[in-house]
Amino acid sequence: MQLHHEVAGSGPAVVLIHEGIADSRMWDPQWPSYTSRFRTLRHDMRGFGESPLPPEPWSNAEDLIELLGDVGIECAALVGVSLGARVALEVALARPEMVTALVLVGAALPREAPEDMRGYWEEEERLFAEGDPDGAAELTVRFWVVGVGRDEEDVDPDVRRRVFEMQRRAYDHWKGVGEEIDERKLVPDVADRAGEVGMPVLLIVGEHDRAACHETAERLVQEIPGARLERMSATAHAPSMERPVEFDALVLPFLETHA
Repeated sequence: MQLHHEVAGSGPAVVLIHEGIADSRMWDPQWPSYTSRFRTLRHDMRGFGESPLPPEPWSNAEDLIELLGDVGIECAALVGVSLGARVALEVALARPEMVTALVLVGAALPREAPEDMRGYWEEEERLFAEGDPDGAAELTVRFWVVGVGRDEEDVDPDVRRRVFEMQRRAYDHWKGVGEEIDERKLVPDVADRAGEVGMPVLLIVGEHDRAACHETAERLVQEIPGARLERMSATAHAPSMERPVEFDALVLPFLETHA
C-alpha cells in the first residue's frame, strides 16, 4: 500500500515524522522553511491522515524504510515527535547507514506505562467504544496538547482545533478494526537499545509535557553518546505546532550542521 506522502526541496534529505495525535499536516508551519533548505519528506503513517489501515499488522519503521527507497532517498536526518520519535529511533537502530542525524521530540519510552498514561488510554478507549470519538479527541487534546500545569485557554485555540481534527481523522480509520490489527515494532526493545545510537542526536521536550516524556529525555541524554537535550518553555507535546519559531531555532541549525 502506498502511503500518503509529500516530497519537496533539494539538498540533504530530512524526514518529518508526525506524532500519534496528528498526521503530516502538523508540519505545515515547518514546510516552507525546511523545503527551502533540504529535500524534505513528510508522510501519513498508517491509520492517520490519508493513509488507511491495512488488513494485517504492519510496521511503521519498515514502512518508512520502504518509502525512502521508493522516493530515492538513501539516507536522511529524521525528525520525529512522540510516536514519530520512536519510529525514528527504530529506523536508526535497524538501519543506521540510512540515518545521518536524529531529532527526537517528546519521546515517551517508559519501560512501564505510568499511571496517568494508563488512565488516559482507558478513558480514550471507553469513549471511542461508546461511540463518542469527539469526546475521545477532546480528551486527547487536554491530556497531550494542554499537558501538565496549565489550562486550555493557555493554548492557542487554532492549535487545539488542528490537533482535534487530525485525531478525529485517525479515529475514522479505526472504526470497526479488530484488536488483531495493530502495529508491530521493527525493534521491539527500542527503549533498552538507545546506547547503540551512533549518529548526532538532539532531544527536545516541552515544559508542560507529561512526566514520562521528561523522564525519557533525561534517560536518553545519558544513554546516547553525545546527545543534547533542549527544554522548550510554554509548550507541551506539540512544540513544533505551538512554538514553531522557537522549535525551528533549535532544529534548523542542528540539521544544517548534521544532515
